[in-house]
Amino acid sequence: MDWRDQGILLTVRRHGESSALIEVFTEHHGRHAGLVRGGASRRMAPMLQPGAQLDLAWSARLEDHLGTFKAEPLRSRAAAALSGRLALAGLNAVCALLAFALPDREPHPGLYRRSEALLDLLDNDDLWPLAYLRWEMALLEELGYGLDLSACAVTGATEGLTYVSPKTGRAVSQDGAGEWADRLLQLPPVMLGQGAAEDIEVLTGLRTTGFFFESKLAPALGNRPVPEARGRFLDVLARRL
Repeated sequence: MDWRDQGILLTVRRHGESSALIEVFTEHHGRHAGLVRGGASRRMAPMLQPGAQLDLAWSARLEDHLGTFKAEPLRSRAAAALSGRLALAGLNAVCALLAFALPDREPHPGLYRRSEALLDLLDNDDLWPLAYLRWEMALLEELGYGLDLSACAVTGATEGLTYVSPKTGRAVSQDGAGEWADRLLQLPPVMLGQGAAEDIEVLTGLRTTGFFFESKLAPALGNRPVPEARGRFLDVLARRL
């Protein structure tokens, strides 16, 4: 069994004296793990950093075996990640969420392309927070927990949408919320593609998407906690306000 693909390096840990066990997110083979012989060596370790874009060749005797990777660097995102605290925290959040949420070896080509484009914006602090929020919304959609923000779940109105139902993920208008408003999640205009996408609105939107990661996705994955890297990214964004 063998295949070749491009991928984003998500996690890496030492295995034995000189090898490395890596997880990658590839366009055609999804999240996939494998062993890189010599991956912990002085020559290879610097290129095996989370977020790196790799050319990968995987092989194994049987399809369900761990297998081994031959990995060649296409581009490193280390310099972009080290351009500031927001970039580094964002890179860690993306890689951690993908490793946490994606099913093993299940292709998600659309999400892969979106993730690659997002990581290529790492050193653009002005665009990154909004792009990251839209990426989280796309991740929820891809995994079956997408938000329906097209119309109010109560009145059917398409204007004045200000809340999200924590039960259904559907939008709710101010009029439709009524006395239940304090039990609903905030729906900032930026999540509807409106407004100036200020950091405070992006942060509010991320708190809403975070609710669905914690209350819907995490239980479906065996109640594993949402990665701390996501919380650290929100903290860095909040300190920028």
